[in-house]
Amino acid sequence: MLAFYFFSNFIKIMLRAVSLSRTRFLNVPQTFHKQYYFRNHSSAAAVESVSSVFDDDVNKSNENPRKYNFFQNVDYAHDGKVAIIRFDNPEKAVNTISFAMKEEAKSLWDNEIANDDQIKAVVFSSAKESGFIAGADIGDIRSIDDKQELIPIIKDGLEFFKKMKSKGIPLVSAIHGPALGGGLEWALWCDYRICSDSPKTKLGLPEVKLGLLPGFVGTQNLHPLIGLQEALPMMLQGKEVRSKKAKKIGLVDMIVASQSLEQVAIDSALALADGTLKKNKKKKSWLNWALEDTPVGQHVIFQKTKQMIDKSGGHYPSPYAILDCVKYGLKHPSGDEKYRFEREKFAALAGTSEAAGLIGLFEGSTSLKKHSFGEKLHSIDRVAVLGAGLMGAGIAQVTAEKGYTTLLKDKDDTGIARGTAYIQENWGKKVKRKRMTNYQHNINTSNIVQLSDESDSWKAHFGEADLIIEAVFEDLTLKRKIVKEMESITPDHCIFATNTSAIPIGDIAELADRPENIIGMHYFSPVPQMPLLEIIPHQGTANYAKAAAYDVGTKQGKTCIVVKDVPGFYVNRCLGPFLVEVSALLKDGVSLENLDKSMKNFGMPVGPVTLADEVGVDVTSKVASFLSNADLGVRMEGGDVSLMSTMVDKGWLGKKSGQGFYTYDGKKKIINSEVKSYIKEFATRDLKLSESTIQNRMVSRFVNEAVKCLEDDIIENPVAGDIGLVFGTGFAPFTGGPFRYLDNFGIEKYVGIMQGFAEEYGPQFEPCQLMKDYAASGKKFHPQ
Repeated sequence: MLAFYFFSNFIKIMLRAVSLSRTRFLNVPQTFHKQYYFRNHSSAAAVESVSSVFDDDVNKSNENPRKYNFFQNVDYAHDGKVAIIRFDNPEKAVNTISFAMKEEAKSLWDNEIANDDQIKAVVFSSAKESGFIAGADIGDIRSIDDKQELIPIIKDGLEFFKKMKSKGIPLVSAIHGPALGGGLEWALWCDYRICSDSPKTKLGLPEVKLGLLPGFVGTQNLHPLIGLQEALPMMLQGKEVRSKKAKKIGLVDMIVASQSLEQVAIDSALALADGTLKKNKKKKSWLNWALEDTPVGQHVIFQKTKQMIDKSGGHYPSPYAILDCVKYGLKHPSGDEKYRFEREKFAALAGTSEAAGLIGLFEGSTSLKKHSFGEKLHSIDRVAVLGAGLMGAGIAQVTAEKGYTTLLKDKDDTGIARGTAYIQENWGKKVKRKRMTNYQHNINTSNIVQLSDESDSWKAHFGEADLIIEAVFEDLTLKRKIVKEMESITPDHCIFATNTSAIPIGDIAELADRPENIIGMHYFSPVPQMPLLEIIPHQGTANYAKAAAYDVGTKQGKTCIVVKDVPGFYVNRCLGPFLVEVSALLKDGVSLENLDKSMKNFGMPVGPVTLADEVGVDVTSKVASFLSNADLGVRMEGGDVSLMSTMVDKGWLGKKSGQGFYTYDGKKKIINSEVKSYIKEFATRDLKLSESTIQNRMVSRFVNEAVKCLEDDIIENPVAGDIGLVFGTGFAPFTGGPFRYLDNFGIEKYVGIMQGFAEEYGPQFEPCQLMKDYAASGKKFHPQ
């Protein structure tokens, strides 16, 4: 549970997988379309209109073999006046813009649209329920070694869009599901945008989360449509907007039911062509005009925006490049210079280590959505959570949100009330921020069954549980007792998962009747925000139990990594030496302020001192003490973890007690004067260390343990290692994680730094054998 409390939603959102499954409405037979439309549009005019479309027009894709890999055959409506182009790559779950798709789009347009004078309008739609276009094919970008080669490729794509526009007919986008990145940019080239009212529909430019910028002139086409104040957050933060917001800001022109989306788009396209439908231009207030359309106002916006970007520490170059593109375009409004500027910036960003790191995290998290454990023994429909503290309540919240019947049990009604109040508070905030509807709030609430020892029916409810997740105190005897009790009342197929952060899973399963059903599921606090889940099987855990834990965790929205059953597992095991080094640096005269500042400047979301306070000095102390007595040996030496145990004795527990390393007064915090005096006594010398030395001493303890975990098969591969520390601790995301950080820094060079530290400060800095082997051979953890 030890984790960076303030770990940014940036990563969670960045790596959120697109949910894919059902059959697209547009793929069902035409007769069904017709019947559905008749049932929902009773007027004679509507019936006559839709009949002419469905009965009189020719569906060429049904009559002829498929011509394209990335598109269905072109359909025509209204006597051939409206062409319907549907994106549909049958080999992928989502539509993406790839180099090959671009070439095929050019061919389709030239062969079927460009020279057909009968066509008066074009509708772009998707044949996939998964969405419009989810973005660019990142693999294409990664496959090019010299990123400057992207410049002519992007230019060629731009020429295609310009050719579409040059035909001079209305272009309409029918958007259902995600229209992200290149997908939204495609829609921005259209004259009219209609989206479905589905909660799956979202529009955004998330390239910044991959260290890139919109490549198909999104930096030039978005802000003239919706204004700088709405456009900049979408580009600089990767902010996504849903249907209602998109309509409000002028990003789309109409919202309709998903079932009638394409038909409305077809009719609107014809109406735009014959002049019976006019596009309404979004009106702008005089204040917005003054801010967005005058040099003085733009200067104010850009100045404030840069100040916000600067708060990231300058580690992410893409927001600066995006801002430069917008400003350049406003200074060069005519001609193609602004387009050239944007694609050159894109290519430069694509060659940065930051983009490589963030793309690596994205692709890594995507690969971890699948496992190789086979099928579950039994479907998981009813999940029981034991313990309604912050951890248990958080687990119950993310479980109920995904549609599981969730049994939340504590020892008494007071504990249950406290846990459910926490959940309701979180959901209330989502509703207030319009991230959850009242209807969904009610559904989620109904999914939770509140139980306690005082409930007569709790055993009957647990008798139908498919998975139990216990989140009780870290006590082996208690956990073994709970296992025995649960085994006596649950069905044979029920999986028992423990959320322990330290106790070996094998020890918990040792006296069980069904040890093959026992597994570790280690969540991180706060559960609703933290995206990582460690899955820890012991030697006797069955594959079906692993599959069940993995599937549930993935459905809860977590990125799962499988970890060997050892003390501290992976994330906390790596944090152990890192925490010891905090005390070592304090002994060497580094101030609390400099510790936090140095690690934030390195790129961590918070410094180690703030981390300890946020998580709880007592929790931090317990983990450090536990690992000091575990199997890490000399790697836990060099510091004095009694520093934190002394603070616990004094009641300095961190933010939750109002006093830890910092003293808290509302949102304000200052260094605790009593702790500061104690630290002066704790320090034995003042080495006047530079910031880079502080950073390298801290980070080297982190990354060395990560590589040691790979060496000892605690993690499966460097991808899991990178994801684990970025998602679980906030390890500077722009680096891509500890293994990619070593690759970029130079493993041989880093080994040299650590060996120098070992000579100066002690053997705790000696790099592990695997790191030395890679340094000697010149290998990299990520060869590409």
